[in-house]
Amino acid sequence: MSGQIEVRGARLHNLRDVDVDLPRDALVAVTGVSGSGKSSLAFGTIHGESQRRYLDSVAPYARRLLHTAVDPQVRDVRGLPPTVALEQGRSLPGSRSSVGTITTTGSTLRMLWSRCGDYPAGAERLDSDHFSANTALGACPVCGGLGVVHEPTEASMVPDDALSIAQGAVAAWPGAWLGKNYRDIVATLGHDIDAPWRELPEETRRWILFTDEQPVVTVVPTRDAERINRPYQGTFSSAARYVRRTLAETKSATSRRRMLRYVETRPCSTCGGRRLRPDALAVTWQGLAIDEAAGLAVSALVDVLRGRAAELVGVAEPSAVEQAEKVLVEDLLGRLELLLDLGLGHLSLGRPASGVSSGELQRLRLATALRSGLFGVVYVLDEPSAGLHPRDAEQLVTLLRALVDAGNTVVVVEHDLAIVQRCDWVIDVGPGAGAEGGEVLWSGPVAGLASVEASPTAAYLDDPVHVEEVLGDRQTPRRWTGTLSLSGLGRHTVRGLDLDLGLGVVTVLTGVSGSGKTSLLDAVHDVVGEQLARIEDAEAEDGEPGDEAAGGGVMAEERSRGTARASGTGAPTRVVRITQRPIGRSPRSTLATYTGMWDAVRKAYAATPEAEERGFGPGRFSFNTAAGQCPTCTGEGAVAIELLFLPGTYATCPTCRGDRFNPVTLEVTWHGLTVADLLRMSVREAVAALAELPAAGRALRALEALGLGYLTLGQPATELSGGEAQRIKLATELQKQRRSPTLYLFDEPTTGLHPADVHRLAAQLHKLAEAGHTVVVAEHDAVMMRTADVVVEMGPGAGDDGGQVVRVES
Repeated sequence: MSGQIEVRGARLHNLRDVDVDLPRDALVAVTGVSGSGKSSLAFGTIHGESQRRYLDSVAPYARRLLHTAVDPQVRDVRGLPPTVALEQGRSLPGSRSSVGTITTTGSTLRMLWSRCGDYPAGAERLDSDHFSANTALGACPVCGGLGVVHEPTEASMVPDDALSIAQGAVAAWPGAWLGKNYRDIVATLGHDIDAPWRELPEETRRWILFTDEQPVVTVVPTRDAERINRPYQGTFSSAARYVRRTLAETKSATSRRRMLRYVETRPCSTCGGRRLRPDALAVTWQGLAIDEAAGLAVSALVDVLRGRAAELVGVAEPSAVEQAEKVLVEDLLGRLELLLDLGLGHLSLGRPASGVSSGELQRLRLATALRSGLFGVVYVLDEPSAGLHPRDAEQLVTLLRALVDAGNTVVVVEHDLAIVQRCDWVIDVGPGAGAEGGEVLWSGPVAGLASVEASPTAAYLDDPVHVEEVLGDRQTPRRWTGTLSLSGLGRHTVRGLDLDLGLGVVTVLTGVSGSGKTSLLDAVHDVVGEQLARIEDAEAEDGEPGDEAAGGGVMAEERSRGTARASGTGAPTRVVRITQRPIGRSPRSTLATYTGMWDAVRKAYAATPEAEERGFGPGRFSFNTAAGQCPTCTGEGAVAIELLFLPGTYATCPTCRGDRFNPVTLEVTWHGLTVADLLRMSVREAVAALAELPAAGRALRALEALGLGYLTLGQPATELSGGEAQRIKLATELQKQRRSPTLYLFDEPTTGLHPADVHRLAAQLHKLAEAGHTVVVAEHDAVMMRTADVVVEMGPGAGDDGGQVVRVES
């Protein structure tokens, strides 16, 4: 080892004036419970200080073009080399992203086909954009690069022709007022809305469903006994027009999924589902069209590239095309072989990013960062083992060791104690979360941590699974209350799978990375939701525009196949899928607003004598309304500052000083507290402060039970980790006290959690089963598997070698 990094006086977030030393040219783990200050030390302090120093070294004008560094709030850091950080992304790739775009191999693949492909005789050479379905040059002109066409038909838009229009026969029309508007317009135009659909003249049916006309008529609504409905000018839209417009324009995943129920989806007849123009598909390399290459598993594509690389080595006097081909092939091999080392050989470059698990997504980003091949730097990584099967974790340690052997320092924020025990050094932060954390409990060789009594991590070093913390005195698995029989399930690597899931129990899906766990969850979600229950996604709905894939375009949704049938008791009436997607994309979305507890708080303030005297309603106590928010920062608590020759930054609002509300609103108090005072409280503090508000109390107790007591009520959604977001969604469900049987689907919920937090989470999932719900979890974690009522192992391998059930144990 050559020297050390010395941190002095770290005070970022909850760090308590921390002094700590860590060795260079070593593999260092940073551990501690969630919220203890691990990321504040590793990313905010060590990486943040390195980033600050770099910004100080560049020209002032150039600084404004760079991402603003977080103020590390540290007195001094000595012996610090340049750093490269890879945090778990709080946002997910958009609908256009694929494995090829995340790993930056897509553009290289298109360049290889453009420069070195075999063209038909007489064909002109094409630019790389011709091989992308996301560009006008490459996309199939009929399907626009989707590969499928969504065609509204009478059968798809009117599933039950025995119903009348008044009874909702045209199911594709929207609900609520707009759907009623269309029905009222049809009645005003003289059509019979009370006759069964099948009895209407064919010409009338076709006009209502498919016309492009948009007549504007005066509608006189039926008089309501409680209010007078005045005539209005209504504009008609046929069902097919409404469906097509929604599919083209909506940014809501839920709206898009709903509209896809009312179309017949089939492969494009022009491109045959291949998404590209015929001239691009006619170009081959090594006998493969670009979409065929992008569809190969990475392991298979590497074999093709290695074969061609070996042939090029034997060429004595390579042509200009062969020289370019050698460069492109070597670049692709370097990137793809790294994916093999990370256990991702089962993925294909054309696989949509939405179809990979959170653990796979993290490792794809890791592969991109590690490709740089830097020397003498500090790599700061956020839980690189996330989603890895223990078999694949061995490959990860080997790769991290190779980085150290090459002369780098690797700092990993890690909870997997099997990985921690393979490190040279461990820094344990704690002992608790939030204000109860922020201290370095141990910094030294891993073996020494076991003797630190104050460390929650030490209790799990030798025995990472404490079954009694989850199950209490219960020794045997629960009995099924019924059976959910699934047949012919198909999604990605899962093909024609039959499986019986127990109702009223906790089932864990496990298996090697890429064995089909996430694909099976997707299929269960879609099929059970369509046939037995109402789907409720606990997800953020807004999509983000993404990058283009290798040969890709807007990713066509793969529709899950299969059937579901429930027997016994406990058949689900709802399906809820909870993943680590963000709970909001704006600082205006906070912990308090997402869980719904703020509604109860606003009503409590509106009911105070002072608020009633001033005429303040609940809306006044929302920082998202003009009446209540600070006019300077519009309720965000901070204002953007643009500097001519320096990077833009955010500063606390000078008017409200971060309170978010205007002064008049803050004059109203409840039990001596303003709404701003409440938002600054931690969940743990708010449990007592809001004890008399049952709705808020339920949410707060659920959050604290999941180990989130350190978060503040005003914590912006954009500052939450993926693990925190997932537990907040679970807490939101737990507080609702659902009585109807629900099927809960979780995708790697222990990602980013300390063993102590994993035990808390597992206990809450078992409480759901005790309440009569069914829980299915895709996991590798030993705690989840040891405490599950049923374990289903997927495999036997990954990718095409997986997708089947190889073992069921209960």
